[in-house]
Amino acid sequence: MKDWFTVEKIDEDTYAISEYQHWEETHCYLLCGTKRALLIDTGLGVANIKEVVDKLTMLPIFVVTTHVHWDHIGGHQYFENIGVHILEKDWISEKFPISLQQVKRNLTCRECQFPEEFDLEKYQLFQGDVQSTFSDGEIFNLGERTVQVVHTPGHSPGHHSFSISTDLADKIESACRKLDKEKKWKQGSGIFDFGDFKIHL
Repeated sequence: MKDWFTVEKIDEDTYAISEYQHWEETHCYLLCGTKRALLIDTGLGVANIKEVVDKLTMLPIFVVTTHVHWDHIGGHQYFENIGVHILEKDWISEKFPISLQQVKRNLTCRECQFPEEFDLEKYQLFQGDVQSTFSDGEIFNLGERTVQVVHTPGHSPGHHSFSISTDLADKIESACRKLDKEKKWKQGSGIFDFGDFKIHL
């Protein structure tokens, strides 16, 4: 059977880990610094995402949760250092807003070829203590790379995004060189595929 997770390398220190075989098509992101790595969300929990992460980095992992919904915290069980927004600490520790049975219905409401080792009867929603909480504006230092919390409520009370500091000039230069190499950059005409440019950034 095809691997459950799809890993896409964004740059030398950034990976997207996706579950394309499920209708939710969840995406988790691994950001590596020089001292530790940040894993943004852990997906559905139907396969062990830590096994994938361990192949990508040997750095200590800090898991952060964009929001406490079932399709973003499923793999939390495999990690020891977890953080959530202060407004959703109760959700992850004891007061998740929907039942396990409803989560299972959501998980299986569309046809899907789950991993062979997955057992729906044994599937559990992660509920437990977290090691830290954070709020708007907090900065995580990964070592030569920082990530800032930006509170963006609406989807859930504690929903937030992450602002990642990068050297934008280097990114733009790299994107331009790659587009030129792939002959997608039409010098002098001012015409190029912005979608491709955005992907390379």
